[in-house]
Amino acid sequence: MKKTIMCEFFKKRLKKQKCQQYPGKIGKKIYEKISEKAWKLWTKKQTKIINEYRLNMTCKNDIRKIEKHMIKFLFKKN
Repeated sequence: MKKTIMCEFFKKRLKKQKCQQYPGKIGKKIYEKISEKAWKLWTKKQTKIINEYRLNMTCKNDIRKIEKHMIKFLFKKN
């Protein structure tokens, strides 16, 4: 049986991610509360944001910007 979680993004039970995709406390929260399907949507959105704002993922300021977008996208959806 596949493991499922109550996904905060979709507000329903969906397949859990196979492993923690993001480090730290926020990564743990994402792993425990965000489904595989929602995470895949985020990775597509993330690519668009990086390209649109021309973010450099080796720059700490840009990493913080994308993290803020990620938190807003995954947890503050109406």
